[in-house]
Amino acid sequence: MIDYREMTPGDDAAVAKLVRDNLKKYKLDIPGTVYFDDGLDHLSDYYGTGDKKYFVIEDQAGKVIGGIGFARLDFMEETAELQKLYLDDAAKGSGLGYKLISLVEEKMREAGFKHSYLETHNNLEAAIHIYEKSGYGEIPKPEAVVHSAMNRFFLKDL
Repeated sequence: MIDYREMTPGDDAAVAKLVRDNLKKYKLDIPGTVYFDDGLDHLSDYYGTGDKKYFVIEDQAGKVIGGIGFARLDFMEETAELQKLYLDDAAKGSGLGYKLISLVEEKMREAGFKHSYLETHNNLEAAIHIYEKSGYGEIPKPEAVVHSAMNRFFLKDL
């Protein structure tokens, strides 16, 4: 298992940077993505309840190198949305993405959710590969999608 902890306000800047750096690298620093969400710089204000949690992992020096979260999805019953799986470039290719998905799915189950939903984009090929290998199946775009630039949608029974 990986060493992880719940996000604190002290992690806000590091997580926002991790998210923006990844989106920029894949040319997704565009309107309709989380890149421009007002709350990205203060994610700890959003997460931290039973229905919404975010977890971070750090390297040996204490630098945040990855994170993943979930929140109740209002438009699907008993479903949580897997949110903001991002890794520092140095952590990619290490299997950490799979471990974070397993972690967040277990936390979803503990919170009583039966399904995990996620949104992503064609540009994030490595992420799509990880999701598919983790048992997520692609579904049609739900009408209630908030991030309009996302173009791939997945669901998994927990």
